[in-house]
Amino acid sequence: MKAVVLVGGEGTRLRPLTETIPKPLIPLVDRPFLEHVLDHLAAHGVGEALLSSPYLEEVFASFLQARHDGPRVTWITEPTPLGTAGAVANAAREIGEPFLVLNGDILTDLDLTGLVALHREAGAIATIALALVEDARPYGLVTVSEAGRVLEFREKPQQAIPGLVNAGTYVLEPEAVRDVPPEGAVSIEREVFPALIDSGASVHGYVSQDYWKDLGTPESYLRATFDALEGRVKGLSYAAPYVDSTARVSLRCHLGRWVVVGPAARIGDDAEVEDSVLLAGAVIGEGARVRDSIVGPSATIGRGAVLSGAVLAEGAVIPSGTSADGARVAAGKVLGA
Repeated sequence: MKAVVLVGGEGTRLRPLTETIPKPLIPLVDRPFLEHVLDHLAAHGVGEALLSSPYLEEVFASFLQARHDGPRVTWITEPTPLGTAGAVANAAREIGEPFLVLNGDILTDLDLTGLVALHREAGAIATIALALVEDARPYGLVTVSEAGRVLEFREKPQQAIPGLVNAGTYVLEPEAVRDVPPEGAVSIEREVFPALIDSGASVHGYVSQDYWKDLGTPESYLRATFDALEGRVKGLSYAAPYVDSTARVSLRCHLGRWVVVGPAARIGDDAEVEDSVLLAGAVIGEGARVRDSIVGPSATIGRGAVLSGAVLAEGAVIPSGTSADGARVAAGKVLGA
């Protein structure tokens, strides 16, 4: 079976980190997140994954050259953004059989084999993985019949109410996207699925209690990382805190349980790090305090600085003695400069 993985988003909610790193290539614990997605596909027998992105395409090239495990990856050039439906249709024009579609920013241990089996049993043109959440405000609601047929996509509710939401993984028949134009941005969630439902086509929901988390915001990215450290995602097992073997961590520093220290990162004496991710080459100076933050590659937190709820891009700098709450520092920039 084949899969289309949507990796073309610019990751605006994770900026400035995504100024130099495409969102699917931001590390989740020990490797780029896209590695986890491809490994999950391989575990369910997917033989080929089709990817395309108009954003930072050259960065994906080096990632794909370094990957040697299955599934086989086919890169399709997308000169201009096509939206989720356009990207799927562009990648799938030569696929003559049902195929999977996955959003490249969702961590899940969804039973893809079960999803495909239900799709075939239902004779559906599209099958959508659905998750029950306690607060549907960030997502919008999906209404299904007792037989599992999707009846309606509803707007995001104003109040915190539970309900079924789109979990970002689908099985599609080729004809589901056959009428998507080859040019222009089209949304599969807001345009294609509602049109299929209105036409009377068979669109089914696959309700699952498997793990699912959108990594699109700093808060959800950190939450997914902590869930992986706690063993809440099937197939992932890590020590907590996770410290890469090449990192240099002072024996006199304090690391909380929910901490990831990436390759070649350094943490000085008397520093404290809690509920944070330090990417490759990040430097935490002596006596610095870091909490609820993402510290980008080769970013530096100066001696005695205090950082909370921050996102630092590659090479960003927090000067010594600075207190920064909620800081967003662009690539190569110095806070306050």
